[in-house]
Amino acid sequence: MDKKLAILFIFSAALAMEAVFDSVGAEPVEDKQALLDFLDNMNHSPHLNWDENTSVCQSWRGVACNSDKSRVINLRLPGAGLSGPIPPNTLSRLSALEVVSLRSNAITGPFPDDFSNLKTLTSLYLQFNKFSGPLPLDFSVWNNLSVVNFSNNSFNGSIPSSITNLTHLTSLVLANNTLSGEIPDLNIPSLQDLNLANNNLSGVVPKSLLRFPSSAFAGNNLTSANALPPAFPPKPPVSHLAKKSKGISEPALLGIIIGGCVLGFVVIAGFMIVCCYQNADTDVQPVKSQKKKASVKTESSGGQDKNNKIVFFEGCNLAFDLEDLLRASAEILGKGTFGMTYRAALEDATTVVVKRLKEVTVGKRDFEQHMDLVGKIKHGNVDAVRAYYYSKEEKLIVYDYYQQGSVSAVLHGFLDTYTVLEVANGSMLLHVHYAGRGGEGRNSLDWHTRLRIAIGAARGIAYIHAQHGGKLVHGNIKASNIFLNSQGYGCISDIGLATLMSPIPAPPMRATGYRAPEVTDTRKATHASDVYSFGVLLLELLTGKSPVSSTEGEQVVHLVRWVNSVVREEWTAEVFDVELLRYPNIEEEMVGMLQIGMACAVRIPDQRPKMPDVVRMLEEIRRGNTPNLASTESRSEASTPTPRAAGTPTTVQQ
Repeated sequence: MDKKLAILFIFSAALAMEAVFDSVGAEPVEDKQALLDFLDNMNHSPHLNWDENTSVCQSWRGVACNSDKSRVINLRLPGAGLSGPIPPNTLSRLSALEVVSLRSNAITGPFPDDFSNLKTLTSLYLQFNKFSGPLPLDFSVWNNLSVVNFSNNSFNGSIPSSITNLTHLTSLVLANNTLSGEIPDLNIPSLQDLNLANNNLSGVVPKSLLRFPSSAFAGNNLTSANALPPAFPPKPPVSHLAKKSKGISEPALLGIIIGGCVLGFVVIAGFMIVCCYQNADTDVQPVKSQKKKASVKTESSGGQDKNNKIVFFEGCNLAFDLEDLLRASAEILGKGTFGMTYRAALEDATTVVVKRLKEVTVGKRDFEQHMDLVGKIKHGNVDAVRAYYYSKEEKLIVYDYYQQGSVSAVLHGFLDTYTVLEVANGSMLLHVHYAGRGGEGRNSLDWHTRLRIAIGAARGIAYIHAQHGGKLVHGNIKASNIFLNSQGYGCISDIGLATLMSPIPAPPMRATGYRAPEVTDTRKATHASDVYSFGVLLLELLTGKSPVSSTEGEQVVHLVRWVNSVVREEWTAEVFDVELLRYPNIEEEMVGMLQIGMACAVRIPDQRPKMPDVVRMLEEIRRGNTPNLASTESRSEASTPTPRAAGTPTTVQQ
């Protein structure tokens, strides 16, 4: 009896183990075949590693299954080089699909009729393709849909009123198509994001949609009275202003004008006299101060310092003088556009970064005023200026030191040099020791680190643009001016130095790649040119390539032009750094950042987004959402780089 029980127990255990192995090795066979049929009938990127001999749930890029591996529920293939119409009876067999993202490809043809079989869909991303024809007539078959993005295609016809039945809808983006007719009354309480811009819509905007900004309806045939919500009131009547002006007689008006001119002349004359005395004092003072020994002088702000002492800003707990700085052992961090940068180790073990400026053309007063302005900027993503020194011979700026180095050094590697500065008989001696070279120092940056770098730098630039009444510009955004703060986010340095320097007609090759095409004088940078430079930085993070490089045949390759050419040929996946391809399920996020970078780096300044919009879109990527590029003032297709603004197609040329 015991023997029979033992045999029965072993047999039961074997059956149980077999069931376990069967469940572990389970594959959604029918779904797998449907995906293979889909792929066999479309052009696609060679990086799409779908193989019938590998696990669809564990190995296939862009595919995710449910918890028991019985069905495919997510399909994300952004920028996968897909072209041609979607083959019928392929994706429609994946009846458990919840998320479909085929954005940033070159898919043509009408919206697939058999998608009506995908009744469990919650998110449908088809933007930046070449779809044509009408929208699906009956949206109610997808009653769980929360996100619909069909923007930047060639859909025509009217907007179906059946969209109203989508009671869970939170985002509807149909911008940059050729839709016509009136806007239906989409009274959907859950709807939070709407964009119907740049179509051929006409008529009246329904009252239920007036809660959305006017930009959601721009570029259509809607009348301004109907298209503008109450938040944008009309201009005051001209007649009312005219009546007020009639109350002043002509003689009184003439007297006011003459009196104003006389007063203005007196004010200008007084101002010129004061300026002459101040300039004379400024020109003479540095000569007198050279006879005095430099010493520490702590100031609350960067005001005038008549003795050419180091000026420390409020909140800085450093204490050293010029001789301490010159005696410090230092490492060359880089030779940039505006001078040499050192890491200085002081005798009290304090480590700072010192930038030694060259070609400063402004006078002492203008220099101090600028330093006072940037020294007051306190933000977690802006490298704080701790102190500065100004004399006729030397202009130094002191910053915090970041242990991890610049983004350029981490991403590309750098020439590692060690240098010792000494003061001997009043002159500076420079000893340089070369310890390493080139890309050998390159570290691999994972995707989340690159995303945090981009988000942090964007926040810092947006904050800089908001200072001084919106008049402050960075002017020299590049990877070597961005560092990683203690939280691993990007931190921007070297604020506004371009305004202090003489124009640089021929900057270093790499710096040229960051410069916006409209900038011919480095002192006249704008917010838009900063956005362009930041766009180049995003492309640099995505590709791992320098903004400008040369091939073996000495051919110069500009990163922006190269990215546009690759994307234009519908091989978007080819632009990404091979280091990033090791990380699963980030294709959607990478393509999202690629679209943002290309939108920032368009040739026409007015088509570039503003930095607050860039911050918002990057943070949407971090939250796992799709950035809504169509809702910004600048739009750029990732599948074909032809951004559209106000319904007018514009070809990007770099």
